[in-house]
Amino acid sequence: MKNVMTVVLMMIGIITYAQEVKPELKKLENGTIEATFFHDNGAVAQKGFFLNNKRHGEWLSYDQKGQKTAQAEFENGQKTGKWFIWEGNKLTEVDYRDNQIAAVNTWVSKNPVASNQP
Repeated sequence: MKNVMTVVLMMIGIITYAQEVKPELKKLENGTIEATFFHDNGAVAQKGFFLNNKRHGEWLSYDQKGQKTAQAEFENGQKTGKWFIWEGNKLTEVDYRDNQIAAVNTWVSKNPVASNQP
């Protein structure tokens, strides 16, 4: 019985692992790597770039329905610039300086203040 349970658990692990959506990585001529990560349903979860194994440039995040949920900036792995986070009818803007939060503004509206459509 113990051996049967072990085999069943191993099969579940293999099936689960086989269904995992792998990220797409593409090396560009300028030395950066374009990365796309996916939700379990196959929809894009995040898109961005790596330089020297660190996040660099614009990163976008999406929910499982394809709606943009965040827009962020990195410079050599450090948080920088304006970040935008969409959540329902709320838009939050976070300003980063020297990898630290410098300011936060939040807007709530019945009508979108900024579109999260690509």
